[in-house]
Amino acid sequence: MIDAGGLMAELIAGGVTTVTGVPCSYLTPVINRAISDPGVRYLAATHEGEAAAIAAGAWLGGGLGCAIGQNSGLGNMVNPLTSLSYPAQIPLLAMITWRGEPGRPDEPQHELMGRITGSLLDLMEIPWGLLPATPAELPRAMHSAWQFLRDKQLPYAVVLPAGRVIDEPLHEAAPAAREPRLVSYPDAPAPTRWAALESLLTELPDDAAVVSTTGKTSRELYTIADRPQHFYLVGAMGSAVSVGLGVALHTPRPVVVIDGDGALLMRMGSLATTATHGPDNLVHIVLDNGVHDSTGGQRTLSAAVDVAAVAAACGYAQVHRCHGLADLTVALHSALNGPGPSFIHLPIEPGSQSPLGRPRVTPSEVARRFRAFVGEPVG
Repeated sequence: MIDAGGLMAELIAGGVTTVTGVPCSYLTPVINRAISDPGVRYLAATHEGEAAAIAAGAWLGGGLGCAIGQNSGLGNMVNPLTSLSYPAQIPLLAMITWRGEPGRPDEPQHELMGRITGSLLDLMEIPWGLLPATPAELPRAMHSAWQFLRDKQLPYAVVLPAGRVIDEPLHEAAPAAREPRLVSYPDAPAPTRWAALESLLTELPDDAAVVSTTGKTSRELYTIADRPQHFYLVGAMGSAVSVGLGVALHTPRPVVVIDGDGALLMRMGSLATTATHGPDNLVHIVLDNGVHDSTGGQRTLSAAVDVAAVAAACGYAQVHRCHGLADLTVALHSALNGPGPSFIHLPIEPGSQSPLGRPRVTPSEVARRFRAFVGEPVG
C-alpha cells in the first residue's frame, strides 16, 4: 500500500497546487492528507463537476488542479471535462475511485459504473492509469501523467482501486464564520446586458481578470472589447464562478466573474463553495434577465428565487441587490475595496445585441493569453 503523505508529495512535486472534490471512502486517506498538508490547498466541493471546473481555474491562475471523486461522480465531471478542459486545452489531474470494480463485491449502485469506468474515460479521450499498489511503482506511474499533462495540455485520470492508500487521520478545522452584509438599492430601470457590460468594463481596474459565462454574455463581452484578461466560457454552463474561484486562489489580482441567472441556477451548490473558500479578490456578478437568451428566450426559474438572499445565506462577505447601472457602479467599488468574496445581483432586460458575432479567437488561445495575463506582475 502507498502512504498518503508519499502520494501527496508526488502530487506536489508534479505541480499540483489545489486538490478539490467530493469524498469517497477509497479517497479518505488522500483527502485527510490534503487537508493537513501545507504544500497543497484542499477545497471541499459540492459535486465532482464543480471540482473539475475549480481545477481548470487553478491552471488558468498559474497552478495545477487535481479533481477527485468517486467514479459514480465521473458523470458529473463529463460536462466540464469535455466542454471546458478539452476545447480550451486545460490540463488537470482527475483522481477517480474504482467502486464496483469487476470481481470485487460492492453495492449494487456501483455495478454498472464499475464496469464502464475505463470505457467512459476512453470515450472522452482521457488517458488514464491505475494508482499502483506499492510506493516503488508510484513515481514511474505518475511520470506518465505528468508527461501527458505537460505535452498534451489536456486532462489525465488516475483510477484508484480499493485498498491502495494507507489510512490517514483527519485534522480539520471548521471554516471561519462570516457575517454577510446584504445591501439593497432603490428600484431603478433595468439596463440591457450590453449596457451593464459596458459599464463594468469602464469601472473595472486594468489589472482585473474577468471570467464570463457561456452564451450571449461572453459573445457580447467579446464584441464590446476583446482583451487578454477575458476568459470566455464557450461551454460548461454553470461553471463560471467555479473557474473564477480556482483563478482567484492563485493570484492577488481582482477576479470578476460575470454570470447569468440560468447558469447560476444550474449549479447553485457553487454558491456555498465560493462563499466558503472564496478570497477577498473574488467578485461574483449575476446579470439576471429571467430567460435563456441563447436558446430563444425561454424563462428560467429566477423569478421564483431571491438570488441575493441565497448568496447571503451561503456566506458571501458582501451581497448587493442592485437595480440599475448607478447601483452596479457603487456595488462594484465596494466589492473591489472591501472584504470578499462579494456577490452582486443585477436584473437586466431580456434580449441581446443584434447582429452578434462569436469569438474568432480559439478557446485554447483565450486560455493561454488569460493565463499569461494572470501570471504577469501586479502593480
